[in-house]
Amino acid sequence: MQTEVFSELFPLMSTATPQTLEWLLNVAIEHEYPSGRAVVMEDAWGNAVYFVVSGWVKVRRTVAEDSVALAIFGKGDFFGEMAILDESPRSTDVIALSSVNLLSVSRERFIQILFKDPQLHHRMLQLMVRRLRQINLRLQMRSSPPAVKLAHTLVTLGESYGQESNCGKEIFNIPFKDLAEVTEIGVDETTKIMEKLHEKGWIKIDSTNNIIYLVNFKQLMNLAGKV
Repeated sequence: MQTEVFSELFPLMSTATPQTLEWLLNVAIEHEYPSGRAVVMEDAWGNAVYFVVSGWVKVRRTVAEDSVALAIFGKGDFFGEMAILDESPRSTDVIALSSVNLLSVSRERFIQILFKDPQLHHRMLQLMVRRLRQINLRLQMRSSPPAVKLAHTLVTLGESYGQESNCGKEIFNIPFKDLAEVTEIGVDETTKIMEKLHEKGWIKIDSTNNIIYLVNFKQLMNLAGKV
């Protein structure tokens, strides 16, 4: 991968110097995982930062014998940074939702890069603060109607990872169970709301190609209270 492509693909790298990008790509290791494969296991020591080159993953926590999806990441995002910064075991694991291609950079190398490039360090802090704000917003929305919360999840995924197409923004056809858990509503509620949004023509689900088209993105934003 060329440094220009790497910089454009990952917002984290938008302020990194050409030297940083080149060095990072030289030390990065490429990984490919099929759908359903564990990428990072819970309680494993944080030894790398992972960059999603393509595909979709979910972050989950296992409670007793049940696992709960906490977040969904797509192309251009990264994960694992908190575990390497505080040198503690990961509290969650990461599972491939689709076929996924990742780049990993070891903890030692990534910390070296942060010290060498203050702009990258600052940019990473900015994105981590943005994630905290998103978490705070989710907490504030806990009392909102389920349809509003689910619309907010869909819009956030569309804004972060959606690809433009003739049918609107397209995202991965995330299993309803995972959508429900990330949104913190029931699976039955999620199913009914998704069917209603489909009837309204606001979304279109292509099960064959595993795609959800966010057809009427403006209406979804209105429902989510983002306009």
